[in-house]
Amino acid sequence: MQRAQRNSLRLLQWMMAASLALPVALFAIAATISYTSTSDIADREIERTLDVVHEHALKVFETIDRSLAELGEVVRGLPDDTIRAREPALHRRLKRLTDSLPQLKSAWIFDADGKALVNSLASPPPELSFVDRDYFYAHIDQSIGTFIGTALTPRPPYQGARFFGVSRRRDSDDGSFIGVIQASVLPEYFDSFYARIGSDAGSFFAMGRTDGVLLAHFPRLDHDIKLDPTGPVGREIAARPEHGLITVVWPSDGIERRIGYRRVSEYPIYVSAGLETSAIRARWLATIGQHLVFGIPATALLFLLLALALRRTQQIQAEAARRREAEEALKHSQRLEALGQLTGGVAHDFNNLLTVIRASVDLLNRPQLAEERRQRYITAIADAVGRAAKLTSQLLAFARRQTLKPEVFDVGERMQLLHDMLAPLLGSAIEITMRLPTEPCLVRADAGQFETALINMATNARDAMQGKGRITFKVEVATRVPDTLAAASGSHIPANHGFVSVTVSDTGVGIPAARLGRIFEPFYTTKQVGHGTGLGLSQVFGFARQSGGEVTVTSEVGHGSTFALYLPRVPPELLPQRQAPNTAPAVAGSGMSVLLVEDNIELANFAADGLTELGYSVTLVDNATDALAELVVDADRFDVVFSDVVMPGMTGIDLAQAIGDRGIDVPVVLTTGYSQALSQDGVAGFDLVQKPYSIEELSRVLHRAARIRRVRDGAAE
Repeated sequence: MQRAQRNSLRLLQWMMAASLALPVALFAIAATISYTSTSDIADREIERTLDVVHEHALKVFETIDRSLAELGEVVRGLPDDTIRAREPALHRRLKRLTDSLPQLKSAWIFDADGKALVNSLASPPPELSFVDRDYFYAHIDQSIGTFIGTALTPRPPYQGARFFGVSRRRDSDDGSFIGVIQASVLPEYFDSFYARIGSDAGSFFAMGRTDGVLLAHFPRLDHDIKLDPTGPVGREIAARPEHGLITVVWPSDGIERRIGYRRVSEYPIYVSAGLETSAIRARWLATIGQHLVFGIPATALLFLLLALALRRTQQIQAEAARRREAEEALKHSQRLEALGQLTGGVAHDFNNLLTVIRASVDLLNRPQLAEERRQRYITAIADAVGRAAKLTSQLLAFARRQTLKPEVFDVGERMQLLHDMLAPLLGSAIEITMRLPTEPCLVRADAGQFETALINMATNARDAMQGKGRITFKVEVATRVPDTLAAASGSHIPANHGFVSVTVSDTGVGIPAARLGRIFEPFYTTKQVGHGTGLGLSQVFGFARQSGGEVTVTSEVGHGSTFALYLPRVPPELLPQRQAPNTAPAVAGSGMSVLLVEDNIELANFAADGLTELGYSVTLVDNATDALAELVVDADRFDVVFSDVVMPGMTGIDLAQAIGDRGIDVPVVLTTGYSQALSQDGVAGFDLVQKPYSIEELSRVLHRAARIRRVRDGAAE
């Protein structure tokens, strides 16, 4: 009995000890897990806040940089006396700029002696020298791009809040220093923004230069701060200069914080966001306190309380996971929103074209089909393919990815030739007026794209007038592109010989101001479904920009619209001699040997069968590496190489260059539907057949390339 009692006492003692040790052990484990989870959540919160702060700073400095660049363009080439003479107008322009940007206190244009030629604060500006300001003397010796200075106090008689300068150098035509353009930025603008988003306890924000000088700080401080590059913060940033997440004691107030930092693009600026570690610990203690409430009760409830704590942790983690998924879904939906409009329009138009092709093919398969109807269906297929190619061309033109074929032509003469085409297109109720110059107006551009752009603008004007009214076409020489709605989005385009302006004015209903900003967007149209794709004006926009020009629009509701296409003018001596158009049919192959390189087997078989029907001898390979191997073994058996541009591994351009590098004397003809390399760098001297192509067109190009080789070889002999 006593033994049984002792055993019972010993068991009770073990249970008592366990009732203390087990909750302590479990609490220690739960506390560690909770602290890790709280720290991870805090880090993610800091990273998200840092994204917001970085995006805000980047937009602010990009806006200021663009504004300074625009001011530089306004006064470029103007002597100081001219700027002083225009001081009242320039003062008003600078004042409008600063009034429109809350981050700016003022804007200045200085001469080479540091004196203000014009500013946004006073007109005329007082005779003061600012040569000792860092935003001025930093530019004197060399061009350093955009400079961001330290926080400064206004110099009497100017008053107000402190500021830091963002400035750019003014250069003369020979590159010598002639002054500075400067914007005074308010640090309190950033402080106020940080105060709005820093609602959590212990929030911290800072913005500073790469040399450690702080420009903005939240919580605000009453004195200037410069971080020591050799201190803890400086060493951490030096180890990872682009971005990072560190725990450090902040030198200005001695408070330990968890801080994320990131450099703002190419600017010498860092932004940072963080939380005090004491605030993070407070969050953790608050979480642990909830567990303590359930951990104090008797041992009998221990396991139940532990289960509740685990479920609570699982709920927190699940909530965090759902939040992350929601954020990713939001970002994904924003990316898809823009893509959806484009793909929706493309799908709509291509489905219409595919319906025509499919229906025509089905009808062609019907037995005992009359020859007249068979030809009609074949023509419908060919027309649908042509419209699909035109739609692709318009998309590439808007994206400025079209492989243009520029040539020099007289715009006035080309407009005269277009008159006969426009009359039936626009209808008899439209009065067409042509105002053409007597002098040649030469440009270098893709003539086909130019005609398409004029037809698109003309049909747009016709629809605006509901088929009745007057359209005026005017061609003239212009020295510059006016700063109107469309042109304002890009920088002024230099042209050595000025521009040729082609304006299309109508007497239609006009365009509301709210819609002017969207008329050049792809697939944006105010017409009913089936009455327009919305690609016409976007093609004009893309063609103008890719040709080195611009398109502008002015409109007033009820008084019509005027679209102006500006193309860089070229001197008359560049006009080539006229040549008779090539309208010859397909040339027979007569045994000519072609090395065909195409990775798309269906397209390769189509081209090979067509060329074989014309009498060509075709060797087909599906990649450039094998094609080069064929040429290395025996290049003499081939008269010409016909290669696609876009292929896995070695591209068609790489193949053509490799053939030239190895001294293989076989001409190369390239083909593509779209190639980024060709749209940026051109065809590099090689013949190009644009997809979709016909066998007749391909035959003529191959025959011409082989003939040029034979003529060259004969001359060499």
